[in-house]
Amino acid sequence: MSKDANSVEKRIDRFFSGPGARADDWRDLVEAAKVWARVGNRAAYDAALAELSVTEEFHGYPGLHLMAVLRESAAAGDGATSFALATKIAQALATRSFRQHAGDWSAKDEGNGDVPELVPPSFGGPTTRRPYFETLIVTGVSSTQWPALAAEWRKLRRPVDGFIYEPVIVGSLEDAFCATMLNPDIAAVIINEGFGLRSRHDAPVLRSIMATAGLKDEADASALRLAQIIKKVRPELDLYMISNRDVEELAGNPEANVVRRIFYSVEELLELHLSILEGIQDRYDTPFFDNLKKYAQRPIGTFHALPIARGKSIFKSDWIRDMGEFYGPNLFLAESSATTGGLDSMLEPTGNIKKAQEKAARALGADRVFFVTNGTSTSNKMAVQALLAPGDIAIVDRNCHKSHHYGMVLAGAQPLYVEAFPMTEYSMYGAVPLKTIKQALLNAKADGRLDRVKMVDLTNCTFDGHIYNTRRVMEECLAIRPDLIFLWDEAWFGFARFSPFLRRRTAMGAANEIEAWMHDPKSVVAYEKQQAELGKNPSDEVLLKTRLIPDPRQIRLRVYQTNSTHKSMSAIRQGSMLSVKDVEFHTVEQQFKEAVFTHASTSPNQQLIASLDISRRQMELEGYGLVANAIEIAFAIRHAVNNNPLISKYFRVLGADAMVPAQYRQSGFTDYLAAGVNWANTLKSLDEDEFCLDPTRMTLVCGTAGYDGTQFKGILASDHNIQVNKTSRNSVLVQSNINNTRSDVAHLIRVLAEIAGEIDRGLAQGGANARKTFEARVTSLMKDVPDLPNFSHFHPSFRGDAGAKTNEGDIRTGFYAAYDVAGCEHIRLNDPEIDRRLKAGPELVSANFVIPYPPGFPIMVPGQVITQETIDFMRKLDVKEIHGYDAKEGLKLVRTEALAKIGRPKPAAAPKLKAAS
Repeated sequence: MSKDANSVEKRIDRFFSGPGARADDWRDLVEAAKVWARVGNRAAYDAALAELSVTEEFHGYPGLHLMAVLRESAAAGDGATSFALATKIAQALATRSFRQHAGDWSAKDEGNGDVPELVPPSFGGPTTRRPYFETLIVTGVSSTQWPALAAEWRKLRRPVDGFIYEPVIVGSLEDAFCATMLNPDIAAVIINEGFGLRSRHDAPVLRSIMATAGLKDEADASALRLAQIIKKVRPELDLYMISNRDVEELAGNPEANVVRRIFYSVEELLELHLSILEGIQDRYDTPFFDNLKKYAQRPIGTFHALPIARGKSIFKSDWIRDMGEFYGPNLFLAESSATTGGLDSMLEPTGNIKKAQEKAARALGADRVFFVTNGTSTSNKMAVQALLAPGDIAIVDRNCHKSHHYGMVLAGAQPLYVEAFPMTEYSMYGAVPLKTIKQALLNAKADGRLDRVKMVDLTNCTFDGHIYNTRRVMEECLAIRPDLIFLWDEAWFGFARFSPFLRRRTAMGAANEIEAWMHDPKSVVAYEKQQAELGKNPSDEVLLKTRLIPDPRQIRLRVYQTNSTHKSMSAIRQGSMLSVKDVEFHTVEQQFKEAVFTHASTSPNQQLIASLDISRRQMELEGYGLVANAIEIAFAIRHAVNNNPLISKYFRVLGADAMVPAQYRQSGFTDYLAAGVNWANTLKSLDEDEFCLDPTRMTLVCGTAGYDGTQFKGILASDHNIQVNKTSRNSVLVQSNINNTRSDVAHLIRVLAEIAGEIDRGLAQGGANARKTFEARVTSLMKDVPDLPNFSHFHPSFRGDAGAKTNEGDIRTGFYAAYDVAGCEHIRLNDPEIDRRLKAGPELVSANFVIPYPPGFPIMVPGQVITQETIDFMRKLDVKEIHGYDAKEGLKLVRTEALAKIGRPKPAAAPKLKAAS
């Protein structure tokens, strides 16, 4: 949300404001204190401090003591002290120095020498850096006792502790929930009994959400209920419960599984402290990386085929020593081709790689996770090959990444392509409507071929940010076939697991929700009620209009999710993870291993594996705050571009209303930055709408500035040192991630302002002709755009066993038809022969995948009949990179005679000879 929007009504439940907004609030307080100290006007300072004090209750620093000193200074009319202390706190927050320096916790500006008793010397005791976190304590004791309670917790700190934490104390369920959402530093939660339900502060949006959760009166404020709520929004947190009642009964309650440990009363405070540290250590441990560091420090003689191991061939060389100086010795000390001596095998992990993958599964909400070092292209091909056999049918988004298409070729599976909704104006596709997917399943059922449809293979989120309602897609498809396998390519969406807003839209997030629903007795009631309403033989039309409920007793939940870990987490390039939640995995485990053996390198990069291990650690311990910051950065960019008078004349970032057609936004949601949008109606959209837009992926329209996407991407990179993601005919994709800062935003906005200014001056100085030329260029880019070609159909030669209503085809045979040089021909794109054959035949059949960049999806696949719209699109393309197409040679086509041979029935097998009697 913009600051202007937030200033109208500041409430504790406005969760769109992240770390950056908090920093802004402190800077505003400092500015107000400066004005008070110099001019004498303290009204603005009092208002800013009162507003800030509400949410600062949910943070360990500056904490109860320093906030009390700020209020006391204001009450005493001491503007100078208020200004000095506010400045000190703001600087400590900006630099994060308070995590390591005890002096930042002092009310006086005298360095580390004047530290109050509430921060014992052990805070900065060890010389090594100790990671800092905060622990939320939910209690029913009076707020007047909180300072004494915090002091008791601080006394537990010891120099030998590997981590250091500060307590954050709240007294109600609502405040606990808000603290969990607003404070990314919270890593553990202690829940006592006896707390209240309502917050002391205004939280109307929060209460509307609480009402839907059935939290209406004080009796609902139970410790177990709060634990379940917190675990749902932040599953990575360790929860501890302290009860004065029958803890044995509570510990045996399956609903208490969300709690790491239950304690009786406060009889073992030190044990609780140690448990908290142990829980953090469990997340901090990186089995493979830890062992790799130990391995690098050992004196090892290498007699295997890896000359750079230990770095001797590098550092002893006069010619390549600069490589060693650039990368440093540890890179080479940690290199090995061995899988023993503290290391492990990627192909058959039994040691620390296996443990690292188990931790990753916990972090991602999966049953198991596989590390992949060849990128998500390999993850996708592994999954397709392991789960599909020759002749199996898979419903596939035609616009998905090429790895899925090649996976079908390798597996011999038959893709049944379904089309996403087009965004012709921007030369891109959205996502595949659920109605289209259901129609494909119903057509297969009508053809008696539903048993062959084994998989639904979709991209979530798409390159341009379209997010499926994953739960609804899976539930409605499972209502038609209850054992379908789902492969969700979430290459760009791995970070979403660590956002309570976006998690529900991930494959694993939705799978866990479906699993919980299946075990709820209400699910059977809902299913049987709908069946009674539908009747025995509902028409396809009715089924397509109905939000179908599957039979929870019949569902076999089989969900696979691939993530390009390197695209959204701190992993080295090509680092990928494949997550599995499949009740039938035991039936495919061996073939999955074979797929791993087929695709995975036998010489995986050790540093890459270690980075996967490290990226999991980071996201489990600070991913929530990092993702919140990435979303906040995206909102800042969207607001700055679309509300700047100069920039917005020529550029704009498209909102959800422009990226997702209204019929797929059933909630009425328009955009994250629209007036009146808050957490409640955004959650409604995320729960109900067929498609949502990933806020971190921003389509920046540049065609209105006279630039095509490729041209503008080049200008940003070569002239301004700004790298962006993909391009379309008239836009570039700007993506925020956990790496971005507010300084990055400032640089981007400054550059866009400079470019917009140059356009403005050029038009003003160039006169009518310049204006006319500019307008013609904009019209060409924004209006004269080619229609996007849909997939036509496979040639009958590749549909020997196809159904009447379905359009699947034998893509493998089509792919290998290209290997027959004599059976193929080339025709140049602008040759009149193309137009003649489109009208009179014979049909043009592609022998290749043809993939232009942009848009980056196959507009032709092997065996596909080429239509006029595909040729028109190709002829209007002005991109330089088209995979599978050589402009000098022309289109590679399968000759008509070769097609006849492919389509000819295979000769019957020779009869077997009888064995001699």
